[in-house]
Amino acid sequence: MNGLGRKRLNIPLINVCESLQTHGSVVAAANELNCSEGYIFGVLKANGLKLKDVISGKGLATKENTLLNRGDRWAKQ
Repeated sequence: MNGLGRKRLNIPLINVCESLQTHGSVVAAANELNCSEGYIFGVLKANGLKLKDVISGKGLATKENTLLNRGDRWAKQ
């Protein structure tokens, strides 16, 4: 790599989920995290989560534990 381009955001999954639960909307969470709405959807998709499940908290605790146990790069940061 020659250092060109934008650096990755690498916002931890747990931060994304907490922000979504706190605000209840992708727009507000994206503003708080200083990222795009698409970035949030991409993080959720990469980790097999659905927006409505994260906002409501359904099954999130078990998903986070699974991510932490397998050493997922989003959950560890």
